[in-house]
Amino acid sequence: SVPQNQWGRAVIDLGAEHRLLFGLNETESFIPASVTKIATASAVLARLGSSFKFQTTLWSSGPLKNGTLSGDLVLKGGGDAGFVSESMWFLVNELVRSGVKKIDGNIVVDDTDFDSVREDPSRDPERVDRAYDAPVGAMSFNWNSINIFIRPAQVGQPPQVVLDPIANGFKIDNRAKTVNKSGSNLEVSRKGDTVRIAGTIGIGTAETAVYKNIDDPAEWSGRNLVFFLDQRGISVSGKVKTGKRPEKAVLLAKAESKPVSMHVADMMKFSNNYVAEMLAKNLAAQAGVIPASIEAGMKIIRANLEDLGFDGNKFVLLNPSGLSRKNRIRPLDLATLLAKQQQNFPTFGEFLSALPLAGIDGTLKSRM
Repeated sequence: SVPQNQWGRAVIDLGAEHRLLFGLNETESFIPASVTKIATASAVLARLGSSFKFQTTLWSSGPLKNGTLSGDLVLKGGGDAGFVSESMWFLVNELVRSGVKKIDGNIVVDDTDFDSVREDPSRDPERVDRAYDAPVGAMSFNWNSINIFIRPAQVGQPPQVVLDPIANGFKIDNRAKTVNKSGSNLEVSRKGDTVRIAGTIGIGTAETAVYKNIDDPAEWSGRNLVFFLDQRGISVSGKVKTGKRPEKAVLLAKAESKPVSMHVADMMKFSNNYVAEMLAKNLAAQAGVIPASIEAGMKIIRANLEDLGFDGNKFVLLNPSGLSRKNRIRPLDLATLLAKQQQNFPTFGEFLSALPLAGIDGTLKSRM
């Protein structure tokens, strides 16, 4: 059992006064962990609106003549946390219709809408290679993570390993073996651009999927853009670099994100830390703070709580995902925040539908 002073509970009614019906340490401050995302979701829906969309764009820094772009192709990130393979395919197809067949220059990735801090200091200081600890950037791709699929081969042989996205430049160090038994005992790690697989996988075992983060969102996005361009027959003579879009650059293609309400659902359903930090920086960017930082985004999240009537001296919120042991909040305030969301007609539907359903989906799919 857990000692009563290590946890708290608050049950309130939904009347105008939010009367306390039951409390246990309800005015004590606790580490909210991923429950912090409730405060983040509240601020994002209130400040950006449920239908807001982010844009990812392609720009030309030079003239386009006879299918050849004489200059750099600039990939400008707009903070879309959900920019995935399908989004990249759409963006490249938009470019194809502009008539580009060859890029006689570099791929320049502009992610200057956000600062260069990839893992905010408010996170737990220990870095891991798992997808939940993915870095953030204004130009991000596929959750800034790589999917590693492992299937058994013949007994005694290394298993089949497939990376998705294919990810130009990644290397596979496959030291695992297929064995004549069921189950698997695999160890998968990523260091730099090398994915290492060790251990065993049984001959009759189903495909195993492992998700690892990457190091540099801008470079990762640019390398994958080159791969997608190649799939559509567009060659690139230069390299992938980072930089800023020239003022006189010409817009060639754009891809809009899904609505903010769906980003909030991605964050809440799966307790996605990467999306939480992306949204926090977007709060700052859309408020005109460029380059946007987690600190600037957290000021807006805290201000949103104070606008709702909460005492800023009674909570500490430094990280939007809860991936920090410095966050503190009272059970009474969390319960009241949920009640206030229920009373906010313009956004309550989106907020409610973003929560995981016990036994059905998200973090609660296999619980209760």
